[in-house]
Amino acid sequence: MPNAPTTGNGRPAKRAPSGRSARAASSSESLDLQQLLSVLTALKKGDFSARMPVSKTGLAGKIADTLNDIAGLNEDMAQEFERVSLAVGKEGRIAQRATMGGAGGSWTASLTSVNTLIGDLVQPTSEVARVIGAVAKGDLSQTMALDIEGRPLMGEFLRIGKTVNSMVDQLSSFASEVTRVAREVGTEGKLGGQARVKGVAGTWKDLTDNVNSMAGNLTAQVRNIAEVTTAVARGELNKKITVDVKGEILELKNTINTMVDQLNSFASEVTRVAREVGTEGKLGGQAQVPGVGGTWKDLTDNVNLMATNLTNQVRNIAEVTTAVANGDLSKKITVDVKGEILELKQTINTMVDQLNGFASEVTRVAREVG
Repeated sequence: MPNAPTTGNGRPAKRAPSGRSARAASSSESLDLQQLLSVLTALKKGDFSARMPVSKTGLAGKIADTLNDIAGLNEDMAQEFERVSLAVGKEGRIAQRATMGGAGGSWTASLTSVNTLIGDLVQPTSEVARVIGAVAKGDLSQTMALDIEGRPLMGEFLRIGKTVNSMVDQLSSFASEVTRVAREVGTEGKLGGQARVKGVAGTWKDLTDNVNSMAGNLTAQVRNIAEVTTAVARGELNKKITVDVKGEILELKNTINTMVDQLNSFASEVTRVAREVGTEGKLGGQAQVPGVGGTWKDLTDNVNLMATNLTNQVRNIAEVTTAVANGDLSKKITVDVKGEILELKQTINTMVDQLNGFASEVTRVAREVG
């Protein structure tokens, strides 16, 4: 058997493949540069589904497999980022984070950076939600922390934090001032109180102004009512409530002013009747106070009853004394009276009886003697 050919170093030389098998081996071990460029171009454009064929062997196969692994990692990362974006950004599941098995090096660093970004975004948002939730429940003692795990907030996060805290401070100040004014005016009766909230604007300023307007109006109304009722208590019936009011306060204003009018009318009529009967001697006068009711009507009726009784008594006394003066001793006071008027009635009637007896005796003696 002939000796096999050897190489220069003495190792047996490989048998050269023949024809078709040689061409197939050459194709499987070589890279198709056009195909490689096509895959790289797709990856550059963001198409991470592009792959090299897996049929390559040798170095070409390793290059193809490595490139496919890179494309797969990019595809997995893109899908994971999309999942986390949907979960955190759209669905509000802020505890979700990106994970990817088999990644290392800068792949892991990229995942860590994204997860850190999510955490940094979520933490201030959670703080804002916590503070606003407390405000919604009426707890104005909560403020937003301006640092996260010892790291101070910066940029837009710091601005948002300061804005939220400023809002809470203004709400707290507003609530405190409104409570103070309400307590002073509504409970302690200290009129004239005004809410003072520094630095407010917009709706907060409008609310503060409205509270102060309410307190100012209430102060003016109560003071005007107090002024009029105090004047009435002192016997001054020339004052009325003049403050501009509406609703139930208007009803109260009208009621008090009507009361003053009725008191004024009552006082005028009583004064007139007293003057006519007691001073001018015009008997039979009656107080006319239209529209009165309740106690005012009772008072008017009592004054008129007094005037009527006094008229009847005086007229009866005048009738009897006039008759006596005219020599008519047949009349006596018959009106129903009490007290000192009763004593006067009895005295006059006794006088009439005595005069009657005296006249009878004088007449008898004169008749008997003469």
